Formats: sequence, structure tokens, C-alpha cells
Amino acid sequence: MTESRKVRWVVRLGVWVLRALASTWRMETVNGEPLAAARRSGTRVIFALWHGELLPLLWHQRGENVAIVISDHRDGEIIARIAESLGYATVRGSSSKGGSRALIGLMREIDAGRDGAITPDGPRGPARVFAPGAAVAAQRTGALIAPIRAQATRAWRLRSWDRFLIPKPFARVRVSFGPLAAVDAPSPREAAEHAPRLQSILDAVPGS
Repeated sequence: MTESRKVRWVVRLGVWVLRALASTWRMETVNGEPLAAARRSGTRVIFALWHGELLPLLWHQRGENVAIVISDHRDGEIIARIAESLGYATVRGSSSKGGSRALIGLMREIDAGRDGAITPDGPRGPARVFAPGAAVAAQRTGALIAPIRAQATRAWRLRSWDRFLIPKPFARVRVSFGPLAAVDAPSPREAAEHAPRLQSILDAVPGS
């Protein structure tokens, strides 16, 4: 079996398992009204989420016209295809550097009318350290940063650098939003200096 066929089979299996598993989760949203109000007004947002909480948050925001930055490493290919099956547009590459190809692609998606999503500690950590890419994209597009976290009453944790969260069947999954945050800076370089402030906001949101 060729490598591409293996990937296709893994993706098909992954999509089936995720849909079967997630259909049993009892989802709860906390503080979602500011996001809803921003969307009603046509204001674009960039979701900032820790890489380890990606799976339940992908499910929560599926079909919501979101473009997400996914690593262009081999494991990212599988995640990207699963995300696309849930209705996401995907932008491949690292968001850790302000001028990266991935950020340029994400900004184009936002300018075209989509919301964005970035794991600011991805693709390989260090875990829960906010790289400046999200701040730069927000400054250049005028989008607001939407901090989003997930926690589950019962879950598996992978032995990976990010302690990847997989809620167990029938778990109660709570998705919490922090306050929407603007990045008001005259240049991308100065926007990058907002990363510690944004990390503090994201860390203050209840999560796993």
C-alpha cells in the first residue's frame, strides 16, 4: 500500500471514530455571547487555542466558516484532512513566525470573510507558550483574538509534548471563551509584543 493510500485510510478511520465519539459528548458553551455578537456585526475573529485541546474544539467549531493553521509536518496532514471533513479551510505551515507563509495564507482567508484559528504553541511547543503569530495576524487584519479552551469530565491524555486531550465517550465537554482582545499596534513587530498579554488572557480561561 502506498503512503498516500495509508494516509487516506487513516483519515477515513479518524473521521469515523471522531464523529462516533463526539456524538456522545455532552457539549456546554460558556461565555459564547461576545463571539456571537461579533459575528452578527461582521467582525472577524482569530481563535487562539492550546494545541493539546485541539480535538474537542475542532468539533465545537465545525461548519462555522473557519480557516485553521495546521502544521505541514506528516502528522499535520492527517489532522488537516480531518479538519477539512468537518468544514474547515486549512492553511498549512507554522504560525510561530510573524512573516511566515502560513500567516500570510491565514490573513488572506480572513480578508476573504472567514474567521481564523491558530494554536499559538504549535506545532511542536513548548506547550502553552504563546508564539506571536496570532498577534501579528490580528494586527494586520483587524480581527479580534478569541481565546477558547476546553475541558472534559472524563478524558484520555496522550503521552505527547502537549498532553493531547481526548474526551471519553459520554463525557461532559465544556468549551469556554475568554474576552475578545484587539491587538492595537502600529507595526507587526510591536504587535508581537502583545503575545504575553494574550497568553495571560488565554491562561485565565478555564480549561483542561
